[in-house]
Amino acid sequence: MRLLLDTHALIWWVMNDGALSRRAYEAIAEDANEIFVSAVSAMEVTTKFRIGKLPQAELLARNFGPEIEEEGFETLPITLEHASRAGSLLIPHKDPFDRLLIAQAQIEGMTLVSNEAVFDGFGVLRLW
Repeated sequence: MRLLLDTHALIWWVMNDGALSRRAYEAIAEDANEIFVSAVSAMEVTTKFRIGKLPQAELLARNFGPEIEEEGFETLPITLEHASRAGSLLIPHKDPFDRLLIAQAQIEGMTLVSNEAVFDGFGVLRLW
């Protein structure tokens, strides 16, 4: 299975936080699954850390690339197709980070690992 981590799922995985569901934890830990982290999550973590909204994510904010590599996750760049789809999605969701993750999951055929039940109505498979 190809999994795309929502930013909070990534943070909780790296921090070994119990907020990550057991099902999500097991799917991420499963060697047979390919785990992807979007470039949008790097922007979200570093932006929110910088403005004081994610002080607990300091390690990830300061060492995003090395942390992702150490976890053995694949990176997913943002393409023009992803950005165009995110901008044109006919959904009421305004968060640009979430819109990009939804578009990437749709285009790349990935399951989004997220506790955001609101994603269920946007045409993506969600695992939590």
